[in-house]
Amino acid sequence: MEKPEIDTKSRAKKETKIIKIMAFIEFLIIILIFVLFYLSQPVKSNRVIYIPKGNLNYTIKSLQNRGLDVLKFDKVFFYLLGKPQAGWIDLKTTQMSKLDFLYKLTTSKAALKRITIIPGETNYFIFKQISKKMELKNFSCPFDEGFLKPETYLLPLGMSKKGVCNYLYNYSIKWHKAISDKIFGYYDYQKYKKYLIIASIIQKEAASTSEMPFISAVIYNRLKKHMKLQMDGALNYGSFSHKKVTHKRIKRDRSHYNTYKFYGLPEEPVCVVSQDAILAAIYPAKVEYLYFVRCGNHHIFATSYKAHLRNIRRKCK
Repeated sequence: MEKPEIDTKSRAKKETKIIKIMAFIEFLIIILIFVLFYLSQPVKSNRVIYIPKGNLNYTIKSLQNRGLDVLKFDKVFFYLLGKPQAGWIDLKTTQMSKLDFLYKLTTSKAALKRITIIPGETNYFIFKQISKKMELKNFSCPFDEGFLKPETYLLPLGMSKKGVCNYLYNYSIKWHKAISDKIFGYYDYQKYKKYLIIASIIQKEAASTSEMPFISAVIYNRLKKHMKLQMDGALNYGSFSHKKVTHKRIKRDRSHYNTYKFYGLPEEPVCVVSQDAILAAIYPAKVEYLYFVRCGNHHIFATSYKAHLRNIRRKCK
């Protein structure tokens, strides 16, 4: 007579088990729906982004600081998909789903282009190089001449004009601030710019690094005596960077770079400068030289015009 009661209890246990299983399945379905909904949400991003080296928490925080749609919750998906690739990432598009975005962060790499900026070059030719290699039509940045740090940069193809400019600016300003802070204890661009102008003329005129402090001394000595600088290098600005300065050019050029016509320094630097040129501009040699002339692969200096004429007549090899 007790058997029906046992069957009833057994049936109740089975029903309870089925209810729990169904509830668990419903929970999983809800989670799945949430995940699918979350991963289908649209994401906007720059096509090319930079991911620094570091652990996953640092990577996520870095991406968040740049306004990218990455949450701590996304760590779950990174554990499944893989860790984001350090370096430049080319997402190939600026709009995608969250799933595509997370997947591309873990699998994409950008094609890097080598951009070499050498001391003595001008923005005119630097921007032409970047425009061609980065496939950015009419590329330019609102930088003063002489501001860019001479360096070999590896920039990702697909980076926007604004992205390239921001990258070059941040890299260069950090370099200038480090030099200025070390020497002056602070960074004041208007004061520092004067040294960049002098350094740019030194860069164009000096035949070697060892000559730079002496070229610097000539500049300061002539300024002190209110003499025109009369230096060809100042006329190698912009698109004239690689052109020989002729008497005809000196006569016709009416820009502030023409130190044969105008007293004092040009209003802007002439070109990109090396650190050696900057240091020479800040620390000129303690000499009385007022003149110099090319002699073979170097210059010879003089303190008087008479001695300078003798140097000009010398047979140099």
